[in-house]
Amino acid sequence: MFKWKKLGKIFDPLEQKNKNWMEIYAQSPNAIIFDDYIRVYFSSRAKADENEQFISRLGYIDLDKNNLFNILNICNNPILPLGACGTFDEFGTYPVSVIKDNNQIKAYYAGWTRCESVPFNAAIGLAYSNDNGDTFQKIGQGPVLSYTPNEPFVLGSPRINKFNDIYYLWYSAGREWIETDSIPQPVYKIRLATSSDGLNWTKEGKDLIANVLEENECQASAEVFYYENKYHMFFSYRYNLGYNEKNRGYKIGYAYSRDLKNWTRDDSQVGIDISDEGWDNESISYPSIFELNNKIYMFFQGNGIGKNGFGIAELESYTG
Repeated sequence: MFKWKKLGKIFDPLEQKNKNWMEIYAQSPNAIIFDDYIRVYFSSRAKADENEQFISRLGYIDLDKNNLFNILNICNNPILPLGACGTFDEFGTYPVSVIKDNNQIKAYYAGWTRCESVPFNAAIGLAYSNDNGDTFQKIGQGPVLSYTPNEPFVLGSPRINKFNDIYYLWYSAGREWIETDSIPQPVYKIRLATSSDGLNWTKEGKDLIANVLEENECQASAEVFYYENKYHMFFSYRYNLGYNEKNRGYKIGYAYSRDLKNWTRDDSQVGIDISDEGWDNESISYPSIFELNNKIYMFFQGNGIGKNGFGIAELESYTG
């Protein structure tokens, strides 16, 4: 069993000034460690337009390695432009997962487009950086992971890893849209694709994580790491409908595996939950785990799916 100690909120976009693309939300934090600092990528938004529509863009902050609450730098501009008219990422880039790969940094991200009968669709794109992650270039105008006959829509929440020279990309795939009295809601589950080059992918084509809430449970953001002789996955899950209510919103779940493809879910081992009060007392989600100075930390977002930013927890103990 894991036991995490929450240390506090790291970043709140509502406290920032003079960045009209970073006014609200800091979603899906994802870190890369450099020699002198930690860079945390995330997705932010300008305030909603007159039609209550948002556009998400990717940015980063740099944190002091000796004091993770000391913000050294906040990027001035988004790391990627939005897509051209009609492309998969025309209306947003969220979330992002980054990985160092030789002399490059690769960023896998979900691109969003707007639809008529449902609110949106999404697919997964790839961009790369040759300047230590300051700026990124897309490999092209289209996605690297998109819809197939048994994954017909809403591919998102990419999380990239590399184990034994194989790339593993965990992502969420849409199963169906649930009709409601207002806006249809998607059902999405965690799945896996593998690759030898990080560009051409083979999908496993199956849901990896068992449901515990309901058949239409939504699952996202599968963070996987190897620790104490097995693979661990921390992920987000919620009810499909009414997820803005306190007891139906996102929480963090847990599963373990020996082979990266077959997973046993056991949320009793997760060791972290919503707080009694404060910025994360209704929901927590999109965990991102990293090691620093022989300690293991988790970034996570709080209420409103990151509307008021993200915080950090430290692993206090683990009993395998």
